[in-house]
Amino acid sequence: MTKRMIIMLIIVGVIFGGIFGYQGFQTYMMKKYMSAGSEPAVQVSAFKAASEEWQEQIQAVGTLRAVRGVDVASETAGVVQSVHFKSGDNIKAGQLLVQVNADTDIAQLKVLAAAAELAESIYERNKKQFLAQAVSKASLDVDAADLKGKNAQVRQQQAQVNKKTIRAPFAGRLGISSLNSGQYLNQGDKIVTLQALDSIYIDFYLPQQELSRLLAGQEVAVVTDTYPDKKFKGKISAISPKIDPQTRNVQIEAIVANPRHELLPGMYATIKVRAGTAKRYLTIPRTAVTFNPYGETVYIVEAKGAAKDGKASQFVRQTFVTLGPARGDQVAIIKGIKEGDLIVTSGQLKLRSGSQIIVNNQVQPANDANPVPAEQ
Repeated sequence: MTKRMIIMLIIVGVIFGGIFGYQGFQTYMMKKYMSAGSEPAVQVSAFKAASEEWQEQIQAVGTLRAVRGVDVASETAGVVQSVHFKSGDNIKAGQLLVQVNADTDIAQLKVLAAAAELAESIYERNKKQFLAQAVSKASLDVDAADLKGKNAQVRQQQAQVNKKTIRAPFAGRLGISSLNSGQYLNQGDKIVTLQALDSIYIDFYLPQQELSRLLAGQEVAVVTDTYPDKKFKGKISAISPKIDPQTRNVQIEAIVANPRHELLPGMYATIKVRAGTAKRYLTIPRTAVTFNPYGETVYIVEAKGAAKDGKASQFVRQTFVTLGPARGDQVAIIKGIKEGDLIVTSGQLKLRSGSQIIVNNQVQPANDANPVPAEQ
């Protein structure tokens, strides 16, 4: 081994010796610092566990549908003679909407009416002659049958004339229409949409396992992003007797009061169904729970001893908990803590059982049972 190699080995030994020596010194000083009870306090936020009334809810997304809604159309072809509505009008049942030109049909009706009047005159005259035995019973029967046929033709033609007068089948609000006088309508052409909005249906689907908690007449609450701060109340009106074999979901229909016509057909909405009776649970924010492979834990704040400034020192104790149902930002605790316990809600990553803490609640995690996304 050359002298140069020996010198290099000595230099490398000195470098590694210095590194390991410094690390050992750091470890020694940390142990000394910890043993002296000088571990720095961790700043956390805390929340006092309290019992709250808890109404379990089943949530789904549904589509709004009018209780009565149609696209008004023409039964017969013809030229529009007059339009008696404006787009967006609120109309009554039976109100005239469109008059289609019916001059030809009315003329034909008059011809048939005249023929029916003649047949009636002949029948009445022959009936008197039959009493005087001037005509046979067979001749009178022919006259009676002819009169019935003529009257039937009149009613048929009158129905054809009535089809040219298009009226609202029920009360509601009209949609937007571009129909004008003089326009030709084909049979079945859409004129305008008509929707009854005083009440409105919402259709939604739920998994089959929820059937046992659903009943007709059950209360529901409906929320839309159009009115995020408003809840519309309603009730389940029907439950489908068939489960969809593809999705294993059941269709539910609820009816919601809509007196101000704020909800419109075609909207989507979030629907919450009240399931079962209300219960009381001990609740805390979800952020307070630490989820681990071996179970869920929380940190409970405890006061031990007296600090140098005369104030009680605060420490934490980690404990396992059994979780119940969750809603919004909250979670129910079935076992592990008691009412009034002060629970750490943020800063848990720096804690272990026995850690000293400083509670600072200037900023608290969300604890809303029905959170709404914040506007950007």
